[in-house]
Amino acid sequence: MAGERQARLADRIRVVIAERLEKGLRDPRLGFVTITDVRVTGDLQHASVFYTVYGDDEARTDSAAALKAATGLLRSEVGRQLGTRLTPSLEFILDALPENAGHIEELLRAARERDAEVAGIAASGTYAGEADPYVKAREEDED
Repeated sequence: MAGERQARLADRIRVVIAERLEKGLRDPRLGFVTITDVRVTGDLQHASVFYTVYGDDEARTDSAAALKAATGLLRSEVGRQLGTRLTPSLEFILDALPENAGHIEELLRAARERDAEVAGIAASGTYAGEADPYVKAREEDED
């Protein structure tokens, strides 16, 4: 039951923060931020907000600073829209999902290249012994 409540609260926090960021903050450092996930502790006192930023490292650091500065504003917005007795504290964490996905794609590409290389070697290969290595029953001469 508590896990279900955590999930509903996390989903609602994600929506509220995403809507507020879509409206815009008055911070020019904030880049194109996407809220990917929110995790709430069991006592509903703390929420970890995972986000990604479209752009380079400078955009990521600037957006992190802007989100850190706007944490109070975003928490009050969450508290106003949730209507719960206690508003959870917010912690913004840069999600490494895009970097991990790029790394996995690179590994898969390398594996496909090696598979193609092995298939090419196997196609041009010959048997080391006979073509059919299994022992067959001998036919005896009937003289």
